[in-house]
Amino acid sequence: MNRFNECAPEATRATSVAFSATLQLALQTRFGAKLSTALVLREQHGRDESALAAPPPDAVVFADSTQDVADAVRLASEFGVPVIPFGVGSSLEGHLLAVQGGISLDLSRMNQVLRINAEDLTVTVQTGVTRKQLNEAVKSTGLFFPIDPGADATLGGMCATRASGTNAVRYGTMRENVLALQVVTASGEVIHTGTRAKKSAAGYDLTRLMVGSEGTLGVITEVTVRLYPLPEAISAAVCSFPSIEAAVRTTIQVIQLGIPIARVELIDANTVRMVNRHSHLSLREEPMLLMEFHGSPSGVKEQAEAVQEIAGEFGAQAFEWASTPEERTRLWTARHNAYFAAIQSKPGCRAISTDTCVQISRLADCLLDSVAEADAAGLPYFLVGHVGDGNFHFGYLIDPESPLERETAERLNHQLVARALALEGTCSGEHGVGLHKMGFLLDEAGPGAVAVMRAIKHALDPKNIMNPGKIFSWDGGSDL
Repeated sequence: MNRFNECAPEATRATSVAFSATLQLALQTRFGAKLSTALVLREQHGRDESALAAPPPDAVVFADSTQDVADAVRLASEFGVPVIPFGVGSSLEGHLLAVQGGISLDLSRMNQVLRINAEDLTVTVQTGVTRKQLNEAVKSTGLFFPIDPGADATLGGMCATRASGTNAVRYGTMRENVLALQVVTASGEVIHTGTRAKKSAAGYDLTRLMVGSEGTLGVITEVTVRLYPLPEAISAAVCSFPSIEAAVRTTIQVIQLGIPIARVELIDANTVRMVNRHSHLSLREEPMLLMEFHGSPSGVKEQAEAVQEIAGEFGAQAFEWASTPEERTRLWTARHNAYFAAIQSKPGCRAISTDTCVQISRLADCLLDSVAEADAAGLPYFLVGHVGDGNFHFGYLIDPESPLERETAERLNHQLVARALALEGTCSGEHGVGLHKMGFLLDEAGPGAVAVMRAIKHALDPKNIMNPGKIFSWDGGSDL
């Protein structure tokens, strides 16, 4: 199994790129107060939610428009300096780390909802619009955008990492829901990919190429996505189980029987305890499924009754309903805060997060063996999963100053990924590759496929300035 820097605690710069006074003056002339070289801002833009670290970028540019982005990229290209797009900093795989220095391009000010086409079920937004902002903007139309990765991420960042989340079992991922993009290429040219039409057979699918490219092929500045009618009825329920296996077996049967459940999240007993303390809840501290049903009142009732019957066959207890919007919001907010609840359970810790995904028929095989390994290792962890589509996450809680704890967590992660790949699954269901999974991508895709990816990168970014050092190395290896 290839490893990222043999589990090194920091991602160090492979190349020291000279950020010259001439470039700084050119940026200052073009951007004025929108350019900052203040250390506090550089440090803020040089870290994400991962347990990796690197020196900060050399400068931060705050973009207000596509023209700002194009001009910043042109200057970076002229001087051969890296550009790292920045949204809200919620990524988990080191995507934002300036491993070769350069410019952090902050896109958060590009936060306008540009066009709502309710009759066509589409909306076009600037890249810095967040998912919550988008849903607030379209609420009056009776529509919503269902992709929910937990964090209030930007639409551009969600495109870049091919995000999904809790609703993916019903509505798919960003891959299925992005129709068109506006992108600034590595030369500073503005291009458009896709259209608002529901399908197209015209040329290469550049939209799908950019979705999941993690900022390595261009900077996304506008996004057009699908919207969906708000369900007539929504019902949520929590259900406790005597074991993780019982919860997983229930999920497998629900999916294989074709019940159109909208969300089904697994939370293990460790995580329930953490969430109870953090969110002041009183959930039963046992393995739990948190579920949601969308549709007509009669359809929702029928779905819920079918799931309740299946759960009962696996020893489920305390099937409890959250019938009001406020109760549902409180439950899902607690689920989305599981990561922070876990971090706060061990002051000063960081989390090594996993992101494997396997086909639903192999979910139990992969998950249960991984739980046994984690328990045997004795390292505190939390476990949550969008198990309806076979995706789950361990978060191994480590003291960042303890090489032994980091090594143990990385070993568990390597074993988990190896197991998922052996079952024909993937090392990343939704977080992306970034820095942390570069070796795993080579194991999963193979040298030939990675060579094709690298050739595309060379063709579109010949100077290697677009978020370099991410997904794969430039020179053909798998490490930085």
